Amino acid sequence: MSASQTLGGVSRAGRILGPSLDKIIKNAAWRKHSHLVSASKSALDKLDSLSDSPLNDPNSPVVGFLFPDAESVLAPLLLAVDSAHPKVVEPALDCAFKLFSLGLFRGEIHSAAPKFVLFRLIDSVCKTGGLGDDAIELAVLRVLLAAVRSPLVAIRGDFLVSIVRSCYNVYLGGLNGTNQICAKSVLAQIMVIVFTRVEADAMHVSIPRVSVNELLEFTDKNLNEGSSILFCQNFVNEVMEASYGGPDSVNMAAPSPRRLQNGNASESGDGEANDGAESGEGGGSSKIRDDGFLLFKNLCKLSMKFLSQEHSDDQILLRGKILSLELLKVVMDNGGPIWRTNDRFLNGIKQFLCLSLLKNSALSVMSIFQLQCSIFTSLLSKFRSGLKEEIGIFFPMLVLRVLENVLQPSFLQKMTVLNLLEKISHDSQIIIDIFVNYDCDVDSPNIFERIVNGLLKTALGPPSGSTTTLSPVQDITFRHESVKCLVNIIKSMGAWMDRQRLGDSYLPKTNESDTPSEKTENQLTLNGEEGIVSENDVQPEGNSDAVTLEQRRAFKLELQKGISLFNRKPSKGIEFLISTKKIGGSPADVASFLRNNTTGLNETMIGDYLGEREEFPLKVMHAYVDSFNFKGMDFGEAIRFFLRGFKLPGEAQKIDRIMEKFAERYCKCSPNSFTSADTAYVLAYSVIMLNTDAHNSMVKDKMTKADFIRNNRGIDDGKDLPEEYLGALYDQIVKNEIKMKADSSVPQSKQENSFNKLLGLDGILNLVTGKQTEEKALGANGLLIKDIQEQFKAKSGKSESVYHSVTDVAILRFMVEVCWGPMLAAFSVTLDQSDDRLATSQCLHGFRYAIHVTALMGMQTQRDAFVTSMAKFTYLHNAADMRQKNVDAVKAIITIAIEDGNHLQEAWEHILTCLSRIEHLQLLGEGAPTDATFFSGSNNELDDKSPRPIGFASLKKKGTIQNPAVMAVVRGGSYDSTSIGINTSGLVSPEQINNFISNLNLLDQIGNFELNHVFAHSQSLNSEAIVAFVKSLCKVSMSELQSPTDPRVFSLTKIVEIAHYNMNRIRLVWSRIWNVLSDFFVSVGLSENLSVAIFVMDSLRQLAMKFLEREELANYNFQNEFLRPFVIVMQKSSSTEIRELIVRCISQMVLSRVKNVKSGWKSVFMVFTTAAADERKNIVLLAFETMEKIVREYFPYITETEALTFTDCVKCLLTFTNSRFNSDVSLNAIAFLRFCAVKLAEGGLVYNKNSEVDGSSIPNANEGASTVEDFNDKDDHTSFWVPLLTGLSKLTNDPRSAIRKGSLEVLFNILKDHGHLFSNLFWTAVFNSVIFPIFKGASDKKDTDMKNGQSSPVSMSPRPEGSTWDSETSAVATDCLIDLFVSFFDVVRPQLPSVISILTGLIRSPVQGPATAGVGALVRLSSEVGSRFSEDEWNAIFLGLKEAATSAVPGFLKVLRTMDNINVPGLSDSYSDIDMSSDQGYSNEDLEDDNLQTASYVVLRVKSHVAMQLLILQVAADLYKIHLETFSAANMTVLLEVFSLVSSHAHELNSETILQKKLEKVCSILELTAPPIVHFENESYKNFLNFLQNSLVDNPSLSKKMNIEAKLVAVCEDILQIYLKCTELQSSEQKPVLHWILPLGTAKKEELATRTFLAVSALQALSGLEKASFRRHVSQLFPLLVDLVKSEHTSGEVQHVLSNIFQSCIGPIIME
Repeated sequence: MSASQTLGGVSRAGRILGPSLDKIIKNAAWRKHSHLVSASKSALDKLDSLSDSPLNDPNSPVVGFLFPDAESVLAPLLLAVDSAHPKVVEPALDCAFKLFSLGLFRGEIHSAAPKFVLFRLIDSVCKTGGLGDDAIELAVLRVLLAAVRSPLVAIRGDFLVSIVRSCYNVYLGGLNGTNQICAKSVLAQIMVIVFTRVEADAMHVSIPRVSVNELLEFTDKNLNEGSSILFCQNFVNEVMEASYGGPDSVNMAAPSPRRLQNGNASESGDGEANDGAESGEGGGSSKIRDDGFLLFKNLCKLSMKFLSQEHSDDQILLRGKILSLELLKVVMDNGGPIWRTNDRFLNGIKQFLCLSLLKNSALSVMSIFQLQCSIFTSLLSKFRSGLKEEIGIFFPMLVLRVLENVLQPSFLQKMTVLNLLEKISHDSQIIIDIFVNYDCDVDSPNIFERIVNGLLKTALGPPSGSTTTLSPVQDITFRHESVKCLVNIIKSMGAWMDRQRLGDSYLPKTNESDTPSEKTENQLTLNGEEGIVSENDVQPEGNSDAVTLEQRRAFKLELQKGISLFNRKPSKGIEFLISTKKIGGSPADVASFLRNNTTGLNETMIGDYLGEREEFPLKVMHAYVDSFNFKGMDFGEAIRFFLRGFKLPGEAQKIDRIMEKFAERYCKCSPNSFTSADTAYVLAYSVIMLNTDAHNSMVKDKMTKADFIRNNRGIDDGKDLPEEYLGALYDQIVKNEIKMKADSSVPQSKQENSFNKLLGLDGILNLVTGKQTEEKALGANGLLIKDIQEQFKAKSGKSESVYHSVTDVAILRFMVEVCWGPMLAAFSVTLDQSDDRLATSQCLHGFRYAIHVTALMGMQTQRDAFVTSMAKFTYLHNAADMRQKNVDAVKAIITIAIEDGNHLQEAWEHILTCLSRIEHLQLLGEGAPTDATFFSGSNNELDDKSPRPIGFASLKKKGTIQNPAVMAVVRGGSYDSTSIGINTSGLVSPEQINNFISNLNLLDQIGNFELNHVFAHSQSLNSEAIVAFVKSLCKVSMSELQSPTDPRVFSLTKIVEIAHYNMNRIRLVWSRIWNVLSDFFVSVGLSENLSVAIFVMDSLRQLAMKFLEREELANYNFQNEFLRPFVIVMQKSSSTEIRELIVRCISQMVLSRVKNVKSGWKSVFMVFTTAAADERKNIVLLAFETMEKIVREYFPYITETEALTFTDCVKCLLTFTNSRFNSDVSLNAIAFLRFCAVKLAEGGLVYNKNSEVDGSSIPNANEGASTVEDFNDKDDHTSFWVPLLTGLSKLTNDPRSAIRKGSLEVLFNILKDHGHLFSNLFWTAVFNSVIFPIFKGASDKKDTDMKNGQSSPVSMSPRPEGSTWDSETSAVATDCLIDLFVSFFDVVRPQLPSVISILTGLIRSPVQGPATAGVGALVRLSSEVGSRFSEDEWNAIFLGLKEAATSAVPGFLKVLRTMDNINVPGLSDSYSDIDMSSDQGYSNEDLEDDNLQTASYVVLRVKSHVAMQLLILQVAADLYKIHLETFSAANMTVLLEVFSLVSSHAHELNSETILQKKLEKVCSILELTAPPIVHFENESYKNFLNFLQNSLVDNPSLSKKMNIEAKLVAVCEDILQIYLKCTELQSSEQKPVLHWILPLGTAKKEELATRTFLAVSALQALSGLEKASFRRHVSQLFPLLVDLVKSEHTSGEVQHVLSNIFQSCIGPIIME
């Protein structure tokens, strides 16, 4: 083993000390350093004998040695360092470095123990740094850094500061640039070490390394000598990484490493550190933190050393100041939570660092400004929660002041500020926090708003016409940087919004403890930085945070509005503030506001307002002055204090009022100062005049002290004030001007003034810009700094100083309201004016982020503004002027559509318009024909004139084709024009064409994939978005199709595509989509442009075919909804072609997709129903052809899903039955109805029993005859019969005979064939609503005519063709009715009264056919089922006959009475006249036309009435014969009444002789046969007589019971009376001529002849009576028989029968 290896012995310290001491001995001068050499040798000897002691001596500075041994072996080391001989010093320093690095030194070093060997050693090392030797300087730095780095050596307080100062000296005094960089690096590393330990409150911590390159960011780059940076970095790393000497060298486990990121400790910190942090929060219990705080404080003080006026160019002091700031930057950059959570350190920032920043703001050194900005960035990023007020002051002072200087900024300063803003704009939480805590705080400046507005000003550049110091390159740089900042701000807002919306999955929550949170990568600070701040500092907002902030923001905006109004019109401003309750309404409240809340208030306006003479401002002024307390102040001080808050107005009267009140207040506060207030008032005025005179540069002849004293003589109640007093006052005013507290002698721009006043920073900015007068600069600085510190203290006591944090994204709404306008302007102007690809790309990104935020926040106006602007910048509407940036805008729009499609809502319209225009331009470029060529049908004249686009394909190459479409596009138009080439005027130059072609080549960058991707991506849109997308697409398509010059179908085809893409969405969403599309297809389908309408309907057909491929479950209605547009267009379109196309489309769809039509059948039948009623025959036939096929072949599908569609099918067929073009169609339709009935009867309807039809859903086709309740039958599906049966029922009144017959037969056949399926209740409904209306319809008109016939000649005229049944129809109807009734008699028996009513109604018909049919039917009914009738039923029949007979009489008599008013010429009232004139003839000229028409009608009515009455008698007789066997007395009574009533009526009618004559005359005029009135009377009596005779013979018992014989005799008497009356020669009014028997007239003879048969019948009836019966009545009969003997007879039959009576009846009685 060599000697060098054995030097120092076996101890660890000895192995280090031995070689070093040996080297010192060798390098020392023996004579000069003899003491050192001997000491070294003795130490070496001592070391040889020492080994590591097992006893751990805590007092020993060397590990392993006892204290005495340590002192002795280190003594030569101290001597060597103190020797100042480089060769000796160097090995000593190297040895010290190793001992520190290897952890062999330990102990606590502080100024209180100067004899401690390590204290002396390091102190000597510090002094050695001044030797001037480069190597020694580096060695000193190495030792000092190692000493601080060692976890076993605690360097305390002042001694730590002295180490730092030594490093300062190396930096400031060194001549070697590399050494200076090393010194700076060592200092920075020392700061990191010290403050990392402060954070953990422990010595054993993991220490991050400083970056030398970053230290040279702002200064000292000139010191770099090639590889200096690398050398210094290695130097620091080497010291930091030096080994402790192995695991056995330190009896302490290494602490777990701590990862520090931007100064924030990671969550892996050990528990001891946390405990220490908490214990140190009080501020004095931890030495480590005390040391750190002292070092921080001293650094701040070092940074505040200002240059003296004697040495204003002291560069060393300036470099020291800069170095201090750089070290403070390192401390802040690496600062952790301790600076927020520990009040002592937080206050340290406020008291020392902020003051340093404030004082250094006055310097114009660029590097200082940059460092200030960098430190401020750290404060803002990390510690903003505890520095709310300070940041509120510094932000405007450092950042906004420079940012808002647009015309003459320092380029480097402004770039520094822009870089700062860019840096913080990347951190979304900072942006949000700034807005929440400043812009929403009444007492804080609107920082966010000013940032945005300042960036806008910078982006727009200096206003045109203004002078600026900027070069064009600098201006462009500023513009681009400011736009970049704006883009980053809106991007950060979007990122924050996205994180908050995603919630926990994106943003980790922070708990309430002080455990630091890990921050997100690539951000300057924690997103949740506030989460680790004590609750006293931060006020977290709950769910209602946005509401609270909105209230605060609104309050602030209103307050600012009031202040702004005050600054223009003070009275108006105060009124506004009182009305909005921002201030109280009393004068004291207003005065308090003016005095204490002067933020933003114009001091001149305050003075003007206080000087007003109106009552309220005067009271305010008095309250304002009374709020001051001048007690203890001299007069000059008092008036200066009073005028700090406002500027006196210029008007003398206003000044007078204010000074008068001031004087009063001053005397009240200081009652012994003057004799009276007048004195104070005059003196105050004098002082104001003196102040103006002394300090106004316009006044040349200044007032002297003598002048001032002279001017104020005798003002103290006639006496003079002391000259000394006035002189002192004069000196005070002249030396120090009376002015407001923040008054500035330098004019600023109006806007800057308003901003500064808002912040209360006028004076601060004067300090910063160095604009104070030179002789008062230092004093003014001190005052201003003191004033700012007072502001800090005042604000920190306010509740508003609470720092707020929000998580509710609603806050972005208010932020966007502030920034969207400036951002839109900045992006738009830059995009418009700049061709720089980077700048335009930034702007487009800005647009994207802005649209993202506004869209997600639902801010429609702002979103649409951004989208519209971006769409305009595509220049697609003006393609000839397009450039690359416009193509980029198109790409950005497509990106927006993909990324934010879910939130674009109405803005989709602009995007889809752009896509439409792109496609149009691309088609032009490819040479494809325009869409207009497909619509040539409507533009024939256009096509004839325009050349075919044959050479279009070569457009891009040649550019010579003057095609109208191309020229229109090249000309361009406005963005809002519906088509691109709307401007058709003007010529196009070849140059424009060539530009256009080159621009089309640019558009090649956008392929079909990108275009189609937007539409394909619609599948990914959410439910709300897809509906908005479809709405917008329909709007764009509508504008395309409605273009007058160039209709296009691009969007229409896309509608079909996206409908196809989205067809598989859930039904609920698809229904909403289809509601929109349906309206679109309908509106375009009804377009006046036929070609467009046809194209649209065909598109709808394609879509429907695809849709019908889908299955539909039962009870859904989607298919029906889908086909509804066809129905609406079919019903509303006036175009035959469209209607025919729809019929063909529906036919094709149904026949090809019949299985999937399901609920769509309803719409299908509605289309065919409309077609059936069409005016065009081909449409009707085409529709019916399909209907035929459907019913024949596909009937089961119709009701597969919903049975109710059967009803629609029936309605459709019923409409076809009404077709007026082809009776075959109608008849076939009727046949199909029967087919439907068969299917229905077979149970062919598939229906869901759970949805059985009840009364509420059954369509009632016959509203007049029945109510819905008639069909409230739930058995099976009987309700489906209703529309079928009621439809056929209505059809029976069709004007066409064949249709009437066919429908009747089919209807009754259906009822007959399938009636067995009906319930009793349903049969009742069928009769009421189906059968009875048939006959009611046929009889209603007749009844109306009977009752109202006399009202007018028109109503009396016969009804037009088709309005009534003919005989054949009546016969068919009644036959069918009776067949049905007989067939289902048991079921329908209750309907007998109604059936009888129908038949009797027919019998009453004035038309012969129906009446005959009614008679036949009634007889047939009685004959076939009469035997099953009950008495009551028979009674009902007979009563019906009676009612038929009597009901017509009143109406008939009413008709007859109309003849009373008609005078027929040639008639007299006398019987003889009538008879004599019977043969005279008259022409119709003697009667008026109206009268003639009326008379004619009366004749017809008489005839029909007579026939009807006789028919009733005939029926009565026939029914009697049928019912003979079981005839009851009640029925007999009714029949007797019938015969009696008719006979009486006939007799009365025949008694109207004048009426008869009138009618005869009328008939002769009209050449009509006279009405058979006499015949009516004869027949009625004859029927009566026969009935009575038959009764006596057929039913003797009943006759006897009812005394028929007496009735017979009575009737015979009536007959004979009538006969005898006919034979009378004269009327009863004339006296009979005795002895003369005149022969009868011709008319009488004719009448008598007609009555002879009746008289004979009566006489025969009488002769047929039994003798006893005849005897009973002979007394009443004999006079009549005698009169008959006397009368003249026209026939011998009467005499013959008469003689028989006398012979066979009278004779025997006489003979008895």
